[in-house]
Amino acid sequence: MADQARARRLAKRIAQIVASALEHDIKDPRLGNVTITDARVTGDLRDATVYYTVLGDSLDAAPDFAGAAAALESARGVLRTKVGQGTGVRYTPSLTFVADQLPQDARHIDDLLAKAREADAEVARLATGAQPAGEPDPYRRKDDEEE
Repeated sequence: MADQARARRLAKRIAQIVASALEHDIKDPRLGNVTITDARVTGDLRDATVYYTVLGDSLDAAPDFAGAAAALESARGVLRTKVGQGTGVRYTPSLTFVADQLPQDARHIDDLLAKAREADAEVARLATGAQPAGEPDPYRRKDDEEE
């Protein structure tokens, strides 16, 4: 087994090589909006998982995850060859492409934060005209005990 530092360095290099190959070497138009976000390599350096995300053509357009996945699957051999040439390791790791869930998770967290802000605003609105349930000053003072 290789050490973890070497696996991290190799994963970083694989992500760079794949991103560069998608930008410059692979001519598939379905890969135009694909961004490589991360790569992970197993401890024995035999398998690499490459995480990617797909952006839409515009803000309103939905990204084409199925087309990007099919294009990455068809370009897997070429990309593995590029990784082998660029890393110089004895055994070129097999590549697995996984759609990164980070953008969806970030969007979900933003929605939850917006709901929390709305709830805080509602509580602040209700508290503006509120009066204490008991006396205005519920604490005992020394002046009261002397009397």
